[in-house]
Amino acid sequence: MSSSPELASQRPSSVAVTAADIDAAAMRISSVVAATPLQLCERLSAETGATVYLKREDLQIVRSYKIRGAYNLMDQLTDAERSVGVVTASAGNHAQGVAFACRSMQVRGRIYVPANTPKQKRDRIRVHGGDFVELIVIGDTFDAAAAAAAADVARTGATMVPPFDDPRTVAGQGTIAKEIVDQLGGAPDVVVMPVGGGGCIAGISSYLRERAPQTSLVGVEPSGAASMTAALIAGEPVTLSDIDPFVDGAAVRRIGDVPYSALRSLGATVVSHASLPLITAPVFESSGPGAFLITQIDEGAVCTAMLELYQNEGVIAEPAGALAVAALEHLDIAPGSTVVCLVSGGNNDVSRYGEILERSLVHLGLKHYFLVDFPQEPGALRRFLDEVLGPEDDITLFEYVKRNNRETGAALVGIQLGAAHGLSALLERMRSSHLQVEQLEPGSPVYRYLT
Repeated sequence: MSSSPELASQRPSSVAVTAADIDAAAMRISSVVAATPLQLCERLSAETGATVYLKREDLQIVRSYKIRGAYNLMDQLTDAERSVGVVTASAGNHAQGVAFACRSMQVRGRIYVPANTPKQKRDRIRVHGGDFVELIVIGDTFDAAAAAAAADVARTGATMVPPFDDPRTVAGQGTIAKEIVDQLGGAPDVVVMPVGGGGCIAGISSYLRERAPQTSLVGVEPSGAASMTAALIAGEPVTLSDIDPFVDGAAVRRIGDVPYSALRSLGATVVSHASLPLITAPVFESSGPGAFLITQIDEGAVCTAMLELYQNEGVIAEPAGALAVAALEHLDIAPGSTVVCLVSGGNNDVSRYGEILERSLVHLGLKHYFLVDFPQEPGALRRFLDEVLGPEDDITLFEYVKRNNRETGAALVGIQLGAAHGLSALLERMRSSHLQVEQLEPGSPVYRYLT
């Protein structure tokens, strides 16, 4: 761990916010925003050989850090800007922060969210905003909701409250870094944080680069929506043609201009490409203190991390909230290092756990799907069960369509293995059975429909 006396001032001139801006934001929001716990995680510490803390922003008053940036921005609006009302777009967490601020400050607001925003988040927006907030559900992605919000501002003259692309939002999110340093009594060796629109990582990294330049920083994006990776590779923000919206709190097609400029100025480097389904090598294998790396993690790994946090630590993390923890096993961290993983939010809808479990099983290599042509004769299914299925394997899905004018009937079969290494033996038994079998590959259109 870096000690307090080593804190230095090394802010690049083009960074959107300074440590002083973040200090001011911390004072501004102190009466409203909770100082969330920095919780030692014994399980992750044992697994990594480091001392791993979880920064529990899921315990924030709106169950995510987003209230920090929303309140910091709205507290600085003029009376004239408040009088015309505010508008924002959000995947759900920033919206709760704005809704809370609207009710606290008695400011009228309109909040646009996409249709894939979980019901739990929509319900909480209404609770926090009360009569001061109108919730508008529109489009299939955050970017569609953002376009509708921008059109509203152009039409009505209302005041926009950006979820990540504004220095005031960035400064508010950066107060997390100040809290971490204060709670530890010094700077950690490594901070791992999620990347969505980029406001959080821009604020945290701006503060730590100025006050704790030896701290290594890792930003983690979902592989299905790696807009910061794409921007850093291209040299400018780009709009992704397609994204996986599952990690809803971090699934944006285009990174914010302000966060992108900050990360580029601070020397952020991409260590794997967005097309990779999973990190395949340790991130820090050739990096020393003060590294600043952006990487991606598969959505299935995020689901596994969510389930492990729930089952072991009792932490209810939403997908974006588990991004940092999901990447931890891929970091080559020096033994004894002090590591902080940001659990950014806990707004997870219980109805999503079926999909979360499914994606986790696929990621772990335990769940597989096949198209099997069964001969239309008595005993065909029994032979499949006896000769193909292993003693620890289980059929979790079987959909069979009998066609009387054919000698075979196609079935969609889902199989959960007792252990991931049992797949090769299962495939060999399928080949020996003389059945026509097609394994459905993850990432294919049919597979995406199943999961």
